[in-house]
Amino acid sequence: MQSKLTEDHYYVDSAGTAAYHIGNAPDRRSIAVAQQNGLDISTQSARQFKVSDFDAFDYIYAMDQSNYTDIISLARNTDDIEKVTLFLEANSSIQNKNMPDPYYGDVGGFEYVFTLINETCDLLVKKPGV
Repeated sequence: MQSKLTEDHYYVDSAGTAAYHIGNAPDRRSIAVAQQNGLDISTQSARQFKVSDFDAFDYIYAMDQSNYTDIISLARNTDDIEKVTLFLEANSSIQNKNMPDPYYGDVGGFEYVFTLINETCDLLVKKPGV
């Protein structure tokens, strides 16, 4: 999710659609890959998407179709729905717009997902109107 604060500054947050990870730290492999790329995510904790996020954020990006459907099911109106898109829609070089889930694989899956996220974020910040 992303909310534009000013012309050059953004507030970015992340939330899951299920409740079973609330309060948990990121997977140790995610922490390691982020650290290798100069990011410290070790103090982050999981939270669940809530209806008020439609008010707090200008753009809401779902990582896969299942999460997209879960988020849309909470929408109160068409304005809420119009804020939601699949994250990888912004990356025309990727055919499958569902972010792969690296959880059941090795660290290579986490590295691949990090690369996809990083590349797509670079595209998003260059997109007019975002």
